[in-house]
Amino acid sequence: MSPIKDLRVIYEALNEEGTFSAGDTVAGTVTFTLTKDTKVKSLWVKLKGDANVHWTEGSGDDETTYSAHRRYFKVKKYLVDEKGAELPKGLHHFKVRLDIPDGDMPPSFKGKHGKIVYKIEVKISRSWRWPSETHQELNFVSKSLSHCGQVMWPQSGSVDKEVGVFSKGQVKMTATVNRKVLCPGDTLTVGATICNSSSKKMKPKFSFYQKIVYRAQGSTNTSEKSLCKMEGETLAPNSEETVSCHMTIPNDVIHSLHNCEIISVEHYIKVYLDISFAFDPEVRLPLVIVPSLSATLPPGEDFGPYPPGAVGGPSKSDFPPPAVAMSPYPAVAVGAPSYNDFPPPAIPTGPYGVHTAPGAYGYPAPGPTQPGNTASGYNNQWPQQAPPYSFLPPAFPPPSVQHQGPTAPPHFQQGEDLPTYTSLYPPVPDTFAGNGSDKKKTELSREHPFPPFS
Repeated sequence: MSPIKDLRVIYEALNEEGTFSAGDTVAGTVTFTLTKDTKVKSLWVKLKGDANVHWTEGSGDDETTYSAHRRYFKVKKYLVDEKGAELPKGLHHFKVRLDIPDGDMPPSFKGKHGKIVYKIEVKISRSWRWPSETHQELNFVSKSLSHCGQVMWPQSGSVDKEVGVFSKGQVKMTATVNRKVLCPGDTLTVGATICNSSSKKMKPKFSFYQKIVYRAQGSTNTSEKSLCKMEGETLAPNSEETVSCHMTIPNDVIHSLHNCEIISVEHYIKVYLDISFAFDPEVRLPLVIVPSLSATLPPGEDFGPYPPGAVGGPSKSDFPPPAVAMSPYPAVAVGAPSYNDFPPPAIPTGPYGVHTAPGAYGYPAPGPTQPGNTASGYNNQWPQQAPPYSFLPPAFPPPSVQHQGPTAPPHFQQGEDLPTYTSLYPPVPDTFAGNGSDKKKTELSREHPFPPFS
């Protein structure tokens, strides 16, 4: 029977979500109890990040296995000299500090055929005995947005859009989304202008898709599913309509992932026309799903689990203050929350800029850390303005209604006019409730089509 009991490694969280990023320091304690004096050959702690993919195809003699592995870093530190040592009976504590290297590394991920795992592990070896080991996984998030692909960031006072066109025979459709970069829980406006010159009826439908691709040994395994669907009213033959809807991104959606060679996660909106006994025309509009606090940063900027200067933020203190409001709402949106609305938390910080508790760097050892949810990542902190999966009229006030906007940010000059809310979000007609054969509505839709891509 092994004399090593209750071997544990406990790390200290940098923030309430328990997340880590490139360049952070993982500090913690290794504890175990010896029931008798024991000669230890080696005792080390290791911090590493790995991506693995594995799946099989076929069966019997035709079964083929595909696997791939990528290592992003490995940091190892010996707590007992490699030559070994005699440890006395009783409780033992070893403080550890390991640095995560800088670099563009993918976030934590777990899927059906692969995973990306970052963990801290400890191992005690003895001569002619089975080693004792344990580990704790870390919830790792990417600081940069390079893993989100080519993101078109909106300029000041504009809205980033995506547009797609289908034109074949007697059917033409132009589909748009008002935003390309979103966070879990955000509401997306999807619209389509449809010209039906045929004699068939057709129904517009909208779906939000998630696509995961695993790669190994020159082969791919693709998992694609629709996370939510919506549909509109049937369009009459020989008619033209402009339709729109509001779709909420699920809170538990996996973030977009593009900086891993063997695993990728993509998202898109599919707008298609359901036509009986005919090919269904469709348009696909790519989206990028990012953690909540990163969606408003300009390209090239890093983000952390908390804004710079927040209590329990990143361990590095050289981040410049952001030049934009860190919120998924535009700077002049009515009712958009700001960080000034929340009082600073009265939480003491430790010597490394992290939350500390009694005994965190001494004896006895701290209590176990509860890492955040790796699959879902960040939780969206902002209240939603529309219920999920429902058709709503465009939430734009008429020009005659005046709203009290927030105070002008410091970077606006005194006396400069701020852009209005309606100039940022033009009205989108909602025609799902009407009849496609209504001539008057058809004329209105021609006069006020869905706003073009700008």
